[in-house]
Amino acid sequence: MAAVAGLAGVGVLLSATLRLVAGSCRYAHTMKLLLTFLLWTLLLVLCWPLALLVLVLWPLLYLLSIPFRIVGAVLEGLLALVRSLLLLPARLLGGR
Repeated sequence: MAAVAGLAGVGVLLSATLRLVAGSCRYAHTMKLLLTFLLWTLLLVLCWPLALLVLVLWPLLYLLSIPFRIVGAVLEGLLALVRSLLLLPARLLGGR
């Protein structure tokens, strides 16, 4: 259990590092892929059954998340439309 908690801490540290690197690196996607592979390799060394389970279940979880991504994109578009409609009078009167 302590190994899993330690892995969570490593994941947080790597995600923070990735955010710093992504802003200055043209190859942020490649860096994210490399860090994901390194995390999976670390998990493989520490607990190989869990690593294999993650390898098998990851595509299924991705497929299950697709409807939520679509709903999120639609809601983001609707909120942008409402925001633009609410800010239209201010823009017409000379606001930003």
